[in-house]
Amino acid sequence: MNKIKRNYHPWIYSTEISRIDGEFEEGQLVDVFLQDGKFFGRGYINTRSKITVRLLTTQPKTDRQIVEERIEQAIKRREQILNSEHACRLIYSESDWLAGLIVDKYDSYLVIQINTLGMEKLKDMVVGVLLKKFDVAGIYEKSDSPVRSKEGLNEVCQWLYGTGPEVIFYRSEDLTLAADLKGQKTGAFLDQRFNARAILPYAKDKVCVDVFAYTGNFALHLLKYGAKHVKLIDYSERSLQIAEQLLKMNGFGGRYELINENAFDWLRRESSQEKYDLVVLDPPSFAKSASSKISAQRGHKEINLRAMKSLKKPGILVSSCCTQVLSEQDFEAVLQDSADDCKVQVCILYRGSQPADHPVLLDIPETRYLKFHIMQIWRRG
Repeated sequence: MNKIKRNYHPWIYSTEISRIDGEFEEGQLVDVFLQDGKFFGRGYINTRSKITVRLLTTQPKTDRQIVEERIEQAIKRREQILNSEHACRLIYSESDWLAGLIVDKYDSYLVIQINTLGMEKLKDMVVGVLLKKFDVAGIYEKSDSPVRSKEGLNEVCQWLYGTGPEVIFYRSEDLTLAADLKGQKTGAFLDQRFNARAILPYAKDKVCVDVFAYTGNFALHLLKYGAKHVKLIDYSERSLQIAEQLLKMNGFGGRYELINENAFDWLRRESSQEKYDLVVLDPPSFAKSASSKISAQRGHKEINLRAMKSLKKPGILVSSCCTQVLSEQDFEAVLQDSADDCKVQVCILYRGSQPADHPVLLDIPETRYLKFHIMQIWRRG
């Protein structure tokens, strides 16, 4: 490995490697040494990727030792959450030094997602360790991310152990929520569950909109906290059907409206008049790489500007950004730009981020992605 000053980051790029000795299979674990011959770490290699090696440890350990110890550490890190929550993220890729692996727990089921060739080769070992640690009814693999194609991997969605339903219901703060195994991510957005609880002081008697609603996480919390009425906007008919099932299961009949439409189109139309007390924006990531940053900023400005226009003044805007390439400073600049165009004042009432089961490592800035703001919006002057 070239003599380059590094922090404690698990990614080694091709430009950092001076030479590769010996034969190897793509995806296998290899040892990495500095130019002076000192052992640096152990990780898996894939020369087809710009990130040639992803380290799993800086100690000379066996594959099994690495997997068992890293999973044990990840579970230990989440003991308090596991004791109080029916659903949580057990393993968060680089944050748990298991690059390419996501594991979410929904009651008695585990859902795993594998995004790299090296982790694919360790899959059987990972599943075996998880089965030793948890008494589960089933383990489902939902490896359908587009990034797999860059690693030479096909999409895989199947039960690896046991079996279960397509929609897994689970409890969260006295609400019934759902993970849709045919939906997004691993089925649900566990990173937003605590942020949804933060809207409690602002919901009572409000006429609200949940934009990019998916299966209704924010809408369900708004109604639980006393909202008068909530519209759910999403392009996925299936997601809205599940949301309606949840709304009825939680006893919120008659207090909601489902709108199956593109969120951008709906916001453009609704921004012509001020009629909502509270608007929630929880969009998907608008950029997968730094090259798309400007486009992502435009997308976030469009939806926030339209939402500000549709609010009564004063009103509450709840806005999220999970686009990793946009920092919190970038996101707030977009909010300020939107406010300037709308001639409104923005007062940030609450800032949220990722929960403890989606930990951020300061050495690995890529593990920080979620920005969440609750704001009061009123006219300037």
